[in-house]
Amino acid sequence: MGYRPLAIWENGFRQITNNERPINTPEDLKGLKIRTPNSSWRVAMFKEYGSNPTPMGFSEVFVALQTGVIDGQENPLTNIAAGKLDEVQEYLSLSGHVYSPAYPTVGVAAFEKLDPEVQTVLAETAQEVAIWAREMGASKDGDLLKQLEENGMKVNKADRAAFVAASKPLYDKFAAEVENGQAMIDQALSLADGS
Repeated sequence: MGYRPLAIWENGFRQITNNERPINTPEDLKGLKIRTPNSSWRVAMFKEYGSNPTPMGFSEVFVALQTGVIDGQENPLTNIAAGKLDEVQEYLSLSGHVYSPAYPTVGVAAFEKLDPEVQTVLAETAQEVAIWAREMGASKDGDLLKQLEENGMKVNKADRAAFVAASKPLYDKFAAEVENGQAMIDQALSLADGS
């Protein structure tokens, strides 16, 4: 029967780290081996940007960076700090190329077996925690950025507009292949622009 998300929690915007150079525009990724999650859209995104996307599990990333199997990776600051990637990466480029929320999820079959009161408590609690999670995520990103800089990472703010422009072919592909894709893109872009 599948899964049911109970809320949207904060995980942050994804940023790019590597050992070669600061990433200011997608062109700076040309030729770099960048770890991505095993997602067809993320792989397509980093191919479009000119890198050599290398899907792998996060548990493999530290050693792959340490041994040079990959040049860099992309993740929210929470994962970069928790994974101690500052120990094996020199540059942190604040690209914000993807917003990566977290979804507390339940198996529908197991959830439906629970007493209705328990279902209600779980669903309401997940929603209540979502507010706290988003507030904490926003406030903690600054702390994590400071920590990563203090640990020696060279931080730069990438050109967001350049990443948006370089993503246009992906938007077109998504609009053509996903039901209501263009409407989702339009809504996301209007929210990103603050419209």
